[in-house]
Amino acid sequence: MGYRVVVIEVEGGSDKWIDGHRKDTMPIIESLRSLGVDADVRYYRPDWKDQLVDDLVGWCDGYISRVNPGNLPGGEADYFDFLRALSEKGMVGMSHPDQMLTFGAKDALVKLADTDLVPDDTYAYYDVETLHSTFPKSLSYGERVLKQNRGSTGEGIWRVQVVDAETTPGTPLPLDTKLRCTEAVDNHQEEFLLGDFLTFCEQYVIGDNGMLVDMRFMPRIVEGEVRILLIGMTPVFVVHKKPADVEGAFSATLFSGAQYTYDAPEKWGELIDMFNREFAQVRDRLGDFDIPLIWTADFMLDTKADGSDTYVLGEFNCSCVGFTSHLDQGIQEVVAKEVLSRLERNGEPVRDTSDEKERVSDRSYA
Repeated sequence: MGYRVVVIEVEGGSDKWIDGHRKDTMPIIESLRSLGVDADVRYYRPDWKDQLVDDLVGWCDGYISRVNPGNLPGGEADYFDFLRALSEKGMVGMSHPDQMLTFGAKDALVKLADTDLVPDDTYAYYDVETLHSTFPKSLSYGERVLKQNRGSTGEGIWRVQVVDAETTPGTPLPLDTKLRCTEAVDNHQEEFLLGDFLTFCEQYVIGDNGMLVDMRFMPRIVEGEVRILLIGMTPVFVVHKKPADVEGAFSATLFSGAQYTYDAPEKWGELIDMFNREFAQVRDRLGDFDIPLIWTADFMLDTKADGSDTYVLGEFNCSCVGFTSHLDQGIQEVVAKEVLSRLERNGEPVRDTSDEKERVSDRSYA
């Protein structure tokens, strides 16, 4: 008997196609079936959690999570508890929630700040007191970018500039210092006094998984952010995302007007070679983990002291990375092969084939 895999989705959301699924869900399923893997879809609801665990364990060998955190009913914590329950019962998680938290959390950058991937003046604020005491000094060295741990598409990512004030590096700025702040979601600008901005930013620190990462602004972001999309450790394409050509723009999201160019990995060989060289340190700093199934690494151009180009890591993404623009190039087949490889590494298929086991598809929990 072959392996069985379930693709987990949630109902609704702007990422759904006319069939009610993400556009990449059915192509992945069809590619898995072509390899002899029995694949199906299940929708997650918080009130179905226990029944879904009972239903899937012993029937499936692995799960593929394809849920945008912004669409999750009941919150991310309950959903991750559900995925952990499946993994603890022996199902292969693709990706396991701990992988998503490790890679997806913005403070992954802080853990890598002593590598060649991330500047060493990169900090994390986990509480309001540290935010208030440290950021005024950090800002004295020049423009900064604050990144909230939650949100998506540039929400809560702020470029912070001092307006018309002399600064002394290392000397905390007064709370009445005027700031110009640009949010990445749409490049809109707001003016704050430093004290008011710190109070405004408390919302990003308070609550579950609350955190702000503070890193140096990279002026060469105007040349574009470079995103590597990987299946496991295989780069499948590179997106060059150039911000809109308007004053102050630094956001690389489509919503903000950024222009996207899709390239073969070979065109960015120097960047990919550098990332592969440094990846051993990523493992060392972030822990011994399995690589996410579908994920991205985002980079910005920077300049070394000798004038040569280098790249700075901006973030990882792995919760629910889409690739619909490349379905016609067969990337879903690369995903399916990677899934099968992971199932095979985990051992023989585990199957409950008893006639008594009632399938969730035959029941209604609505």
